Amino acid sequence: MVLETLGTKIVKALQSLTNQVVVDETALEAALKEVARALLEADVNVKQVSELRQRVKNRVRLAELPPGTNRRRLIHKTVFEELCRMLDPGIPPYRPQRGQSNVIMFVGLQGNGKTTSCVKVAYFYKRKGYRTGLVCADTFRAGAFDQLRQNATRARVPFYGRYGETDAVKVASEGVERFRREGFEVILVDTSGRHKQEAALFAEMEQLDRALTPDHVIFVMDGSIGQAAYDQARAFQQRVRVGSVILTKMDGHARGGGALSAVAATHSPIVFLGTGEHLDDLEEFQVQSFVGRLLGMGDVRGLVSTIAEADLENPDEEQMNRISQGILTLRDMQMQYSNVLRLGPLSKVASMMPGMAEILPKGSEKDAQTRVRNMLVILDSMNREELDESTSVRWDDSRKRRIARGSGRSVQEVDEVLTQYKLISKAWSRIGKNMKHLMQPGHGGVGHGTGPNSIPNIGAMEQQMQRMMDPRMLQQLGSGPGGLQRVMQQLMSGRSGAIPRR
Repeated sequence: MVLETLGTKIVKALQSLTNQVVVDETALEAALKEVARALLEADVNVKQVSELRQRVKNRVRLAELPPGTNRRRLIHKTVFEELCRMLDPGIPPYRPQRGQSNVIMFVGLQGNGKTTSCVKVAYFYKRKGYRTGLVCADTFRAGAFDQLRQNATRARVPFYGRYGETDAVKVASEGVERFRREGFEVILVDTSGRHKQEAALFAEMEQLDRALTPDHVIFVMDGSIGQAAYDQARAFQQRVRVGSVILTKMDGHARGGGALSAVAATHSPIVFLGTGEHLDDLEEFQVQSFVGRLLGMGDVRGLVSTIAEADLENPDEEQMNRISQGILTLRDMQMQYSNVLRLGPLSKVASMMPGMAEILPKGSEKDAQTRVRNMLVILDSMNREELDESTSVRWDDSRKRRIARGSGRSVQEVDEVLTQYKLISKAWSRIGKNMKHLMQPGHGGVGHGTGPNSIPNIGAMEQQMQRMMDPRMLQQLGSGPGGLQRVMQQLMSGRSGAIPRR
């Protein structure tokens, strides 16, 4: 998750209140001092940090609280709300209108990830069902058209550009007009950038703005530059009608706090965070969800939306009845692992689950993705009896060697899959009752409703997942050798013990 170092420090500062026998003004001041230090180390503007600290103190008047008030919870809630206030300019993000052409122009300095972001956003809207096209109006940088063409082809999004043409306005106008005639709903225009803010860059942007009259202008900015983002954002905003901002390179940069707060101060809402080079490494920015994940509170609504939008494999009626009783087979685990990969990066999914982000080893995501794929290869090499009658099968050495040969993996890896199955099966049996209610038709189950193509009841589904992901429930599930937290840790770290021989 982005800015996880900042999040960890803020969480530790707030958790320090738990160790205090009495939460008084001294304890509050010490906690806020640590929160402020964490924000400053993340390069958040000094003035904004000072204002946030003072607003929390003004709202949390401990001496005036009635007896019985949960002071720790009040402080945590107030810090959450003030962080949201700092990052929210109060302007709703732009939403393309269906059934008509929406021209969106991208601007920014060279090297900030503008072209990559343009393709990612095109892929995002394509997945939302919009007819989306890309226009390469970057006639300054050598190879800009080739880069856009390669990425657009990979995303399967139509594109327009012309080799050798130096007139950016001409290319952009032709591309936009062509896509409009063909009925495209979202037309994204990638413009030229420069190594620095110079007159030629701004002059070209202003010409494109006048010629295209875009419905929206997105400023793409390197999220790792810290407080320098403020002057950069203001300079672009004064020359073109910047409507929103995309922050790129937000994967692992602790100094990203400066860019977040600086952009919020310019009153341009952040719409996306770029967190990698892949097409789906783009997070739709929502203030409350972002701050909730930052503070380890999770983002259940985001997880529910991710599940609802993913093309998940759904259990049949027999599987659903068995799983709802807490009974899991290797075939069920195979289906669940396949669905996990469809949801996106494991670290992103885990950060949406309250309490889970803290227990996962940092930097383990790629290894974990590879491990899950290897597990699926091993499961694909099992026969029908082994997948469906997992608990009654005799797992002797000859059977394991056959599976290992068929999958091209080692016998030790087959043992690890069986160990994971044993642990997950134990943890699953504890949440059977909750799953039964979650997966019932009409209760927002994943992919279930009145028919195979029915839309999940998001509200009911969110309510059920909120109950299942309550930190107290997760703590209960985490106890014991087969706890859910231990399963997640082992999945991400690759550690597992040998399965007992039968």
